[in-house]
Amino acid sequence: MSQLILSTTPLRIFEGHEMTVKAVAVFPDKRRMVTASKDKTLRLWNLETGVVLKKMEGHAREVLALAVSRDGQIIVSGDITGEIISWHGNTGETLTQPIKAHSNVITSLDFSPDGTVLATSSRVTKFWCTKTWQMQGEPIKIAGAYVNWVRYSPSGELLAIATTKDIQIYNTSTRERIASLEGHSKYNFSLTWTLDGRRLLSGDSYTIREWDTLTWQQVGHPWEGHADNINAIAIHPAGTLVASASYDNHVRLWRLEDQRTIAIFQHSSPLRSVTFSADGKHILSGGEDNKISEWALPKNANSKILTITRARDACITGDLSTAEELLTQDIHTDANDYTLYAHRSFIMARKHDWDHALEDAIKSISIQPSLTGFISKGIALCGQGHVREARAVFDVASMFTNRASETNHVLLLIKAIALFSADKHNEAIFLVKELAAVCPTPDPLGCHVVEAYIRVQLGNHAFDSARHDEAADHFTVAVNSGAFSSKYIHEIYEDLTVLFGWDIETLCLTAHQKRCQAFLSAGKPDQALEAHKFMMDAVDESAKVNCLDWSNAFKQECSAFCAANGDVALAASDYDRAIDLYSAAINSNSASDAVFGNRSKAKLGKMLWTEALLDAQKVIELNSLSYLGYNLKHAALHGARRYDEAIQTFQTMLSRLDKSPDIQIRKLRQQYRKPSEVERDIQQVIDAQLGHAPLRVLNTTTGLLYNRAAQKRAFKMSIEYKELVSSTIMHPNLHMKRIKEVAMTYLRYAMLSHRWEETEPELQDIQGKGVYDSELDMVSGMPKLRSFCKAARDAGCNWAWSDTCCINKRDSVEFEESVISMFHWYHHSAITIVYLSDVSSKSGTLATSDWTTRGWTLQEFIAPKVILFYQNNWTLYLGDHTPNHKKSFAIMQEFKVATGIDLPASPAFRPSMSGAREKLRWASTRITTRQEDIAYSLFGIFGVHLPVHYGVKQDTALGRLLQEIVARSGDITCLDWVGRPSDFNSCLPASITSYEAPPCKLPLLSDDQIQSSVSSLRKTVAVNFASNFYTKLRDMPSTLRFATQRLHLPCLAFNVREVRRVRRQAPEGLFTYRVKADGLHDLDITTEETLVQFWPVRPIEQKFVLVRPWERSLLELPDFGHDTKSEEDYVISPSSPSDDRSSDYPVKQEVVDLESRALRLLVRLGQPFSAFLLAQQRSGEYKRIASDNDIIGQIKNVVSVGDIRTIEIS
Repeated sequence: MSQLILSTTPLRIFEGHEMTVKAVAVFPDKRRMVTASKDKTLRLWNLETGVVLKKMEGHAREVLALAVSRDGQIIVSGDITGEIISWHGNTGETLTQPIKAHSNVITSLDFSPDGTVLATSSRVTKFWCTKTWQMQGEPIKIAGAYVNWVRYSPSGELLAIATTKDIQIYNTSTRERIASLEGHSKYNFSLTWTLDGRRLLSGDSYTIREWDTLTWQQVGHPWEGHADNINAIAIHPAGTLVASASYDNHVRLWRLEDQRTIAIFQHSSPLRSVTFSADGKHILSGGEDNKISEWALPKNANSKILTITRARDACITGDLSTAEELLTQDIHTDANDYTLYAHRSFIMARKHDWDHALEDAIKSISIQPSLTGFISKGIALCGQGHVREARAVFDVASMFTNRASETNHVLLLIKAIALFSADKHNEAIFLVKELAAVCPTPDPLGCHVVEAYIRVQLGNHAFDSARHDEAADHFTVAVNSGAFSSKYIHEIYEDLTVLFGWDIETLCLTAHQKRCQAFLSAGKPDQALEAHKFMMDAVDESAKVNCLDWSNAFKQECSAFCAANGDVALAASDYDRAIDLYSAAINSNSASDAVFGNRSKAKLGKMLWTEALLDAQKVIELNSLSYLGYNLKHAALHGARRYDEAIQTFQTMLSRLDKSPDIQIRKLRQQYRKPSEVERDIQQVIDAQLGHAPLRVLNTTTGLLYNRAAQKRAFKMSIEYKELVSSTIMHPNLHMKRIKEVAMTYLRYAMLSHRWEETEPELQDIQGKGVYDSELDMVSGMPKLRSFCKAARDAGCNWAWSDTCCINKRDSVEFEESVISMFHWYHHSAITIVYLSDVSSKSGTLATSDWTTRGWTLQEFIAPKVILFYQNNWTLYLGDHTPNHKKSFAIMQEFKVATGIDLPASPAFRPSMSGAREKLRWASTRITTRQEDIAYSLFGIFGVHLPVHYGVKQDTALGRLLQEIVARSGDITCLDWVGRPSDFNSCLPASITSYEAPPCKLPLLSDDQIQSSVSSLRKTVAVNFASNFYTKLRDMPSTLRFATQRLHLPCLAFNVREVRRVRRQAPEGLFTYRVKADGLHDLDITTEETLVQFWPVRPIEQKFVLVRPWERSLLELPDFGHDTKSEEDYVISPSSPSDDRSSDYPVKQEVVDLESRALRLLVRLGQPFSAFLLAQQRSGEYKRIASDNDIIGQIKNVVSVGDIRTIEIS
């Protein structure tokens, strides 16, 4: 038994991480490694130099899990928050933004063998498509347990899941559980499969257990040795060794066949991860010392039978004389060492000195019978041709394998090789096949290697005898056996090199080359070429160099078949192969225009534009009448961005199609469009796009002002326009979609929202100049304008708009159009940039900025879909790099606190009348330089289009807006305010500030309370009264009208019979009156108006009335119409009318009969309501008496519900 090796000094240490290294993985190219750490990063390393190639940042929290696809093209990492990120395997750049895969910590990741699916584990196990990154199917949930580890089997057919209570095995196709393994006394922390999938290894707190995947029973005893949790297990690329990493600061190296520890690598801190290098020569481990340590595997760790001797290296290199001399010296030193004679017997057998080989073997056995001794004797007897005796000797040798299946397996392979050498070919092949079929072993590769050797020898015999088909079959079996699939086969089977002098790498190359030659000699050059491609893909770089001459000669022989195979490759989009094949055909000087054309197509597929253009030109030279050459030339010129030439070439192609004598060729003309036709379509799209854009914008690159006509001219001169014309003429079915995409991208514009300074650059200041020109340096406000243009350009916008200089304020028509259209422009902008001039990184916040108090900035915030806030030094506010600050929780919370505006999560907003009272509240605290602008700044929010008049009073401008809202929407919540009335109409406030107080909220009855009250009414009130009153209200013309400053208000009216001043303390300038009205309880109102007092014995001519504005929804009539509200209408939840809470009541489907609806109406009319006090004027219309607080009325009984009237209010 070999001595246990303890190592405390690693070969190398990789330093760079700042916290615990949680995961480590190597790439199949052997040159790179990727690691993950709790420091929130991954690092991509060069294993040769130890240099960090890429620090991969993107996770917000600790990275705990890592996986690399089998082809090394994709890296995926998972963190403690449940997010995963996909990275490019070659560059380390992100392929996806963070994906919220789980709600909790991600514990493990693993790719399916084909790389199409990623399994992620947390509390459940999920599956993700690696192309779309969408979840596939339902997660696997395991009740009462957490998932610690997931691993696909080598075939991908099974998935092992290690949980806190057991290990579960699932069929990956059906997601059905096929086994549950219980054996660990504590948590299952780690998993791995053997390379052949016949064994599953699992680790817990102290032990590793081995499971048979056929029976799902534990194999042997637990592997003991670790003193703490086993956090990771890895399998050597050869499949013969196992490495485990533990909290006990140790990595243990185990031999799989006997479950023994052969080496321990001691660290200074607990370990979290371990893996083998791709070449199998080193172990890489990481842990809580924040480092990755590289350890060398003990020499000959993979040796199965032969012990380590001084002569072994000489045997491997083929220096048999030195090996014999060394062994002879050792024998002279210790003549009773039986192993030395057996080893020298192997050397003699290698030299075909069979007599001395047998003599040494017999001597070894005479000193002490052993496995090695009988193997040496069996080989020597086969060499002498004594096959019967050799069989018996090998049978005896099996008695010394200690019934170890692995050792017995290797013994039988050696026996098969010896029998084959003795010309017992069939017997040897039969033995290998039987061995592979029935002998339980974790190492099927051994059978494949021996079979491959035998097949190569048989193939050589057949080839030499001109039996080429038979030879090709033997070589095909050899290369398809899987024997050469491992890059480490020469290391795994060093014993075979020692015993028989095999050069397995040369054997691999020979099998491939002879297979190619056999196919060619059998008259199958297409298969020969495929075999050659297979070989060149399979062998490593050094082997390719060694067989370069042979490869060139072989390809020359196959040149006649290259063109045909190139066509097949081109059809399959295998452009590299197609280019290679066509190039070979062209180099044979037998190429036609078709071959050049097909190679041009393949190069176009690879985006090799210049090379494709040369081939297309060659097609034109060979066949100038064909349209194909011009078609290919257009594609190549287009790809090279030489669009003017491409369009001209395309015109020539159309001419060739039109003039073709072949009617079928002429029909192809219908597939294409003329450039002029495309340009006409582009013009239509541009006109539509500019219809949503400002009248005048700044070019963010040149700083020049452009009107819409100038923008069109600039687009037509742009590379984007030429590319668009060149591409869409080829694809008529997709051209409109493509045109819209390109036009929208080119015409993207940014809008500026800001607080005006004392002076700003105006249109006349920059007309005919560029904002970046030095001659404008002295113009006040230019730094802000320039910084805005640069920020817009950085955001991908070619155009920018600022209200300071992009409006001709001297042109009243343009100015009015700009005011009316401004909301629309902001809404259709690609981005709105908000500049907070009074906020810096050291002082000021969004909440304290003047920007939040200005009237115009309200629509400038609401209208855009995308907004970014910038501080006064033009850095992003709060350092928040979220692409859209409307989706930044922190900034939107601050905005809500500052303004009281709480928009939904979606940043989309469309103008509408819905929620009018709430929108007016938003504007109630805002100020404008010109008093009329407080109304005009709201036109866009409500979708109102009215003439803009300056020089009128605020209440007039506001009154026109409110009149339009009420008239068009019928929403009387705009009448719910306290404060001073407007001269425009007394039902409207004089100032927007009257909407600052929230609307009146009155308690509501539950449906059960309503039903209880209805039951009571049935006993006390005549049902006829309720029904008749209900019918009157239903039949009443209830349309609210508001025009020419007159409001016609449907209502329930209560005549006032007494108004008396109440002597109580009130704010200065206000008076309190007690009002008595028919059918209502007495109520008090506070107003600044002086009312004429009256009572029954002291009447006056003027009439007063308390009214309840009528809402038809109280009738609970069925709605047979369609819901016409758009999706955007529901962005803002409208306040219910202040005088009618019916819309908040639940409406039951069973309320269908007139009597029930009538009684429910009386119940609701009996509840407190918000009332208006109206005073009749001399002209007959009424005027609202503005109150300093809400007027709340309540009827005395259900029969005094008021008179049904429509009152005109001025």
